[in-house]
Amino acid sequence: MDSNSSATAPTTPSWNSERPFLTGRFHQETKDSSRNSAIKGFSMDSLSLGAEKAIGCYHASVQELIVIDDLLSALVGIEGRYISIRRIGGEEGELTFEVDASMDLALQELAKRIFPLCESYLLIDQFVESRSQFKKGLVNHAFAAAVRALLLDYQAMVAQLEHQFRLGRLSLQGLWFYCQPMMGSMKALSSVIQKALSNDYEGVDVLNLLQSQAKAMAGDHVVRSLLEKMAHCASSAYLEILERWVYEGVIDDPYGEFFIAENRSLQKESLTLDYDAKYWRQRYSLKNSIPSFLADVAGTILTTGKYLNVMRECGHNVQVRVSENSKLRNFGSNHHYLECIKTAYDFASGELLNLIREKYNLLGKLRSIKHYLLLDQGDFLVHFMDIAREELTKKNEEISVEKLQSLMDLALRSTAAAADPCHEDLTCCVERSTLLKRLSMLKDLEISKAISDNDLEEPASITGLETFSLSYKVQWPLSLVISRKALTKYQLIFRFLFHCKHVNRQLCGAWQVHQGVRAANLKGTAISRSSLLCRSMLKFINSLLHYLTFEVLEPNWHVMNNRLQSAKSIDEVIQYHDLFLQKCLRECMLLLPVLLKKMEKLKLICLQYAAATQWLISSSIEIAEPLPSLGKESKYRTSSKALKFTENATVTDSILKFEKEFHAELQSLGPILSSRSQAEPYLTHLAQWILGVGDEK
Repeated sequence: MDSNSSATAPTTPSWNSERPFLTGRFHQETKDSSRNSAIKGFSMDSLSLGAEKAIGCYHASVQELIVIDDLLSALVGIEGRYISIRRIGGEEGELTFEVDASMDLALQELAKRIFPLCESYLLIDQFVESRSQFKKGLVNHAFAAAVRALLLDYQAMVAQLEHQFRLGRLSLQGLWFYCQPMMGSMKALSSVIQKALSNDYEGVDVLNLLQSQAKAMAGDHVVRSLLEKMAHCASSAYLEILERWVYEGVIDDPYGEFFIAENRSLQKESLTLDYDAKYWRQRYSLKNSIPSFLADVAGTILTTGKYLNVMRECGHNVQVRVSENSKLRNFGSNHHYLECIKTAYDFASGELLNLIREKYNLLGKLRSIKHYLLLDQGDFLVHFMDIAREELTKKNEEISVEKLQSLMDLALRSTAAAADPCHEDLTCCVERSTLLKRLSMLKDLEISKAISDNDLEEPASITGLETFSLSYKVQWPLSLVISRKALTKYQLIFRFLFHCKHVNRQLCGAWQVHQGVRAANLKGTAISRSSLLCRSMLKFINSLLHYLTFEVLEPNWHVMNNRLQSAKSIDEVIQYHDLFLQKCLRECMLLLPVLLKKMEKLKLICLQYAAATQWLISSSIEIAEPLPSLGKESKYRTSSKALKFTENATVTDSILKFEKEFHAELQSLGPILSSRSQAEPYLTHLAQWILGVGDEK
């Protein structure tokens, strides 16, 4: 909602409408019914209170003098003895002039030629009266003031004509001659005013009307100059509002006429909570009606003031340096105002960009987020996963986020991350849904249509390992770039990477168990086959992690980093950052549900296999000479004489089942990657890594 729309203008005094004789609108009042008696033609009584007989009773030369006297009154909107004002079409109808029917026909014809000028004056005078009220806005006030100045010149002309008439030097033909120069201008101005009145135009609509009418009168230099002058005068107050916006970032718009609306209900703090980041797009926005002379630079004007506002919100008092030459006084054909706006934009953009880069260290914050949420430096995560294993294996509702946070702080202080001044901004959180369901909830990612209801069913055994995530505290003004939407996308990538790391650790544990029984001659046995399967699974998960980190995240990060350093405005910074995140989400398969479900299925098989490894080994190997335990993973690391293999059909069937499921899922990836690789070229790299295309066997 526009905050200015609710502003209340001062009320116009009631006597302004109740006592019309004070305001010059007495000629619009309804005549006494006795004067409007229904008789055909005009009688003396219906025309003038002081008239004793019809004008036709006088000689033509006397009639001319009477008509000139009446016309001089009519030119300033006052009825004469034999010239009357009538309203056609009820109370809001048009005002017209009529003459006594008994007047000489030649004089009637000359008088009627001057009537359009009289009617134009009445309409223009009515506009000045009505549009000078407070509620009509600054543009109408300025326009009415310019018209009032024009009417003063017009009234001075009438006074001079009256002076000539008193000296006996003015004939009716002469009056017509002297009125000629004003006829076209007053007619054109009254035509514009008629449109403004009938449509009740205010603000921008008045400026656009004046401009369009001035262009339409290109063939009449005098009229065009007049309308252009009116447009310049009417825009003076509007340009003052514009000047404060582009030079100070302040909207001083008491009547809501400016083409930029301010929504004060949106506060900068909402950027860290609102996924849609409405603050930057909707705190200040363009209205539908924009002055035609500013239509091409409206976006630049909006952005300039927004940049200045951000700096003011940061307590950074900055104002565009305004010289006498850079004041926005008019919008002439030299387009000087466009140069002033461009200069103001360049200054505001450069100042804000330097502020965010230098004082608030945007690139440093982004690098810190990359270290933690994109696992650029994962030593802290290894330590954290070791000490938080017990807590992460609990169900969602049983997990203590506070305990996870304390363990994370311990891991950060115990590793190289302690040297990062931003590590204290890192916080732990536990999501309430699976990765796939979380993706489907974000409407802007548009993947919900490709996900079925079955895919969104929450597994009963979901634990913190599937839902754990990291977040990051971001302060204003960096929240413009690292908004809630951007952080959510970072978290989606982190959850995928974190779970891949978890699968990798579990498979490494299974591999260590297999290595512990290498001393026994197990060639051709089920354990040997299990060892090969474990190796294939490790190759799969390591290839996936390599692809995600070195084929997707790192190259895209370097591209974004270079773009950010050459960006010219904060909008470009936001655009490049959003583009980086969107590209990473897509290339990490998070926006491709078919592939993501395949990867999740493969990881699930790997985890099930890793969990069964201990049982597979213990059911197939007997220890002939028990030795003291060296730990969970080294239980079977003994000499070959101490180990004895026993055939177990159940173990063999289980290993074959895992092997069949894993290879079936892996092979089904081939056709999917092939069919999509033309539209998504990066999938070729994914196929090379995961399916082993071109790799050494």
